[in-house]
Amino acid sequence: MVSVLLFPGQGAQKVGMGKDLAEAFPAARDTFLAIDEALGIPLSRTMWHGPAGDLQQTQVTQPAILAHSAAVLAVVGPHLPAVAGAAGHSLGEYSAYLAAGTLSAVDAARLVRRRGELMQEAGERRPGAMAAVLGLATDLVEGACAAASGRRETVVPANLNAPDQTVISGDPGAVGRAGAACTALGAKRVVALKVSGAFHSPLMAPAAPGLAAALAQTSFAPPAFPVVANASAAPVRDPADARGLLEAQLTAPVRWVESIRVLATLAPGAGFIEIGPGTVLGGLLKRILPEPGYLSLGTVQELEKFLA
Repeated sequence: MVSVLLFPGQGAQKVGMGKDLAEAFPAARDTFLAIDEALGIPLSRTMWHGPAGDLQQTQVTQPAILAHSAAVLAVVGPHLPAVAGAAGHSLGEYSAYLAAGTLSAVDAARLVRRRGELMQEAGERRPGAMAAVLGLATDLVEGACAAASGRRETVVPANLNAPDQTVISGDPGAVGRAGAACTALGAKRVVALKVSGAFHSPLMAPAAPGLAAALAQTSFAPPAFPVVANASAAPVRDPADARGLLEAQLTAPVRWVESIRVLATLAPGAGFIEIGPGTVLGGLLKRILPEPGYLSLGTVQELEKFLA
């Protein structure tokens, strides 16, 4: 059997995440402790006990989700079927590089902690908004964004999640206009998202220099298997390319539909395994590929069944 790995991004967090893993598996507990020590903050305590407001802060959310995925990998990594490729949604791309051996768990956690800080700062400098457009084709959403943008305000497709689900991102006024246009075009719903900035849009450009510096100071090894990058939807096999594409990802859209289809061509018939909190990516997968093989590994029950 051959597998491809998927890693969730921001939005999958909730108080209590990973606590069951730490209690059941020493390898998971050790991973959480190592990341706590590397970051110099009680990340796992916030993950397990809250408060929820602290966990929702971008600079906490991002390393928390990565730590959960890293803990799962520490337990199941030696038992995974042969891995032909991986992809992660937004910050999940760092988890994918962790799985591929390009980054260590502590280095990946430091990077996403810094990424979250920089994105939070960019959002405070120029407040933005995001909204999920449901039930409308991507090309129509793209047209609505272009029409709603101007010299002073901009809105762009940020997450191309499924053929009929696109997240838009930008200045609040432009996001509102684009959302209204999408509704007029027949979107089933336009849902405002609770975020601290306009992620994957030009409004995140101020975060790029700081992230580039952090990436340059971090050791990257060649990946053991290709990681399909969000910004290019192409397999990455070179560490230098990985750095450049992770920086580009800040302002580029998450090309998730293309990424999934590329993974499917890399390993025809492979099973998809989502590693980390939640099953959001599994839901998107079913809307991109016909009858994909899928497994979620994020809870003790799921891990015990997999390892049995």
